[in-house]
Amino acid sequence: MNATAAGFFGLLDWEEITGLNKFWVDMISIPIFSAVAGLITNWTGVIMLFAPVRFTGFYVPGLKRLFPLLPRMVQILPTFAPGGILGFQGFIPARAEKMASLVVDNAVAKIGTAQDFFYQMEPEAIADQVAKVAQPNLREMVDRIMSQEHPQLWADLPPRAREILHSRVESELPAITHRAFDFIGENFNQLLDIKLMVVGFLRERRDILKDVVYGLGAPELRFMVRIGLLGFPFGIGLALWLSWLHYFHPPVLTILPNWVWVLIGAAAVGVVVNIIAIKVVFEPSTPQPWYKYLWKHAKFAKRQEQAATDFGHAIAYQVVTLDIIANDLLEGPSGDKTRAVIEHFLKKEIDRILGPLKQVARLAVGGKEFDALQDSAGKSLASEFRPWLSEDVEFSKSTAAKIDTLASQKLRELPADEFVEMLYTAIEQDAWLLYLHGGLLGIIVGATHILIFGV
Repeated sequence: MNATAAGFFGLLDWEEITGLNKFWVDMISIPIFSAVAGLITNWTGVIMLFAPVRFTGFYVPGLKRLFPLLPRMVQILPTFAPGGILGFQGFIPARAEKMASLVVDNAVAKIGTAQDFFYQMEPEAIADQVAKVAQPNLREMVDRIMSQEHPQLWADLPPRAREILHSRVESELPAITHRAFDFIGENFNQLLDIKLMVVGFLRERRDILKDVVYGLGAPELRFMVRIGLLGFPFGIGLALWLSWLHYFHPPVLTILPNWVWVLIGAAAVGVVVNIIAIKVVFEPSTPQPWYKYLWKHAKFAKRQEQAATDFGHAIAYQVVTLDIIANDLLEGPSGDKTRAVIEHFLKKEIDRILGPLKQVARLAVGGKEFDALQDSAGKSLASEFRPWLSEDVEFSKSTAAKIDTLASQKLRELPADEFVEMLYTAIEQDAWLLYLHGGLLGIIVGATHILIFGV
């Protein structure tokens, strides 16, 4: 039996089984193994970018003490959790805050300011919607707000004065809402920080971040898996290299045993296939001569128009929606400021609507009490704004469609290099881990080949 062609620790002689010599056994088996390694490497590499969304792991005794001794480069990997937990989380969900920030800087911020998004939603239409939703329940709402905040004061107000107030608010509600949204629009950039809003939302909703990034480059990510088949031609080169070592025994190279060369070659195939996959997808952003790049133009850049449409749709329907904006306006970092703006506006409107009734009301309930009533009514009305804005699903969809149009158009107009950067930055910082992953899987596949076919 030829030991060099024996696998399973000498139990199988592939030359005898196949009737082929070692050269042809290697020339057939190594490319097949290399193609399988390339596919598995790139497939699992793409999965590692996105899954799992939440950290999944288990307790390892002693890891808590060992962790501080590990290099910083290892500590930042999404494989450790406090308390000695070892596991894994997809690179993009694990870097949610940074990835969300990149999404804003490379996409959302280039579409427009917070005010641009607001005006694209057509404040006049929003004002009409608020009036439409509020009108049928206006009397009940006013009674509820006043009764909750100052029940005695509201009860003491003359019935005639309350009825006049109801009637005037009902008749002037459409005009009031239009003035309110004009007022909000003028101050919108001070009330809402688009970056803080998007980053905060995507940090909490990592599943949406994953979907947005994956949806942006889904065809390219699938291509990165398929290109793993390049392992086959690289496997032919590796087989020829190993055969040359086997038959000619070059003195300098035989310092290392053949099995080491098998593992080195397998690791190299895993790394190179990953590098080529990323290069073909992202470089060059503009067409180049074939002698610079065999593929001439990055696949993602060639698909800019469709990718921009898909990404704009995701931004409009998942990230910068009317409900998310309303929530951030009233509950986000600037919520107090928004409420103060609305309260200031509503206080002026109450003054104007009451007109001559104001003095009657002040006499009926007292000056200080009346001022307190105005303030509390303004605060309560401010808290009502969010459901008014998002209660109607069809209306929310129509405003999202306007954002979709704006976002898609702006993203299509981006220079190719800036557009490519949107997806590339999500992968680039962890590319070395993908290469390492490819090398390690290559070694495992190479070791499996040695086990089955021998050296």
